[in-house]
Amino acid sequence: MVPWIASLLLLGWLRIVIAFAVKGDILWNDICPGPEKLGRSKVVLDEGKYYGGIQQDGKFTIPGVPAGTYVLSVSTHDFIFDQLRVDILNTTPPVIEMHPYIPGTPLNPPSSVILPHPISLVARQKHNYFVAHESFSLLAMFKNPMMMIMLVTAVMAIGTPYLMKNMDPEALEEMRASQAKIASAQSAFATGDFKSSISALMSDEPAAMPQPQPKAGPAQNKSRSNKNKRR
Repeated sequence: MVPWIASLLLLGWLRIVIAFAVKGDILWNDICPGPEKLGRSKVVLDEGKYYGGIQQDGKFTIPGVPAGTYVLSVSTHDFIFDQLRVDILNTTPPVIEMHPYIPGTPLNPPSSVILPHPISLVARQKHNYFVAHESFSLLAMFKNPMMMIMLVTAVMAIGTPYLMKNMDPEALEEMRASQAKIASAQSAFATGDFKSSISALMSDEPAAMPQPQPKAGPAQNKSRSNKNKRR
C-alpha cells in the first residue's frame, strides 16, 4: 500500500507543478467605476474552460491552468474588455506571456507585443441593449423616393394648367403637336405597326390623328343590291 500512496502523492505533486495561475486585476475608470457597476462577472480562458472570479478590489486569479495557449476574456453583462492571447510555457521557472488579440483574427502567429503578467484590464465600452425610438421627421419623410415622386406628380398636375395658360401661342401649339405625335406613335405601336410608330416619332411634321371611317348604312347596301339586280 505504501508504494501506491507514494505514487499517488507523486502524481499529485507533478500535477501541482505543471499547473499555473493566471493573475491580473480590473482597473476602474469612468466607464466602469467600481465592482457595483461591474456586477457578477468573471475572467475566463477559452470561453470558460478555466475561470476565476473578480474580487471587490478588482483582482482575479485563474488557478490550475496547464501549459498551452488560451484566449483570455472578461465575461460580463454590461461592459466590453480587451481580449488577450495567453501563452503558458512549461519552463523552469514557468513563463506566462500575454499578447494583444483581436477577435476574429488568426490566433497564430502571436503579436510581437508582449504584455506584463499579472495583467491589468480596463473597460473599453458599455453595451447598449436599447435603441431609442426615432421621432417623426418631416425631412426624412420627404427623402423617401415614393414621397418625392408623389410630390412631383402633384406639382405637375397643379402647375400644368397655369403653365399652359401663360404660354406663348406658338409654344403651346408645338406642345400640342408633340402630344399628338406621341399619341399617334402609341396608337400605331398598339396595333403592331412599329414602322409607323417610329416614323411618327422621327417626323418633324405634326402627326394627324387617325379619322374613323364611316360605316356603310343599310340604305347604301340596298341601293347597291338593286343595281346589281338591274345589271
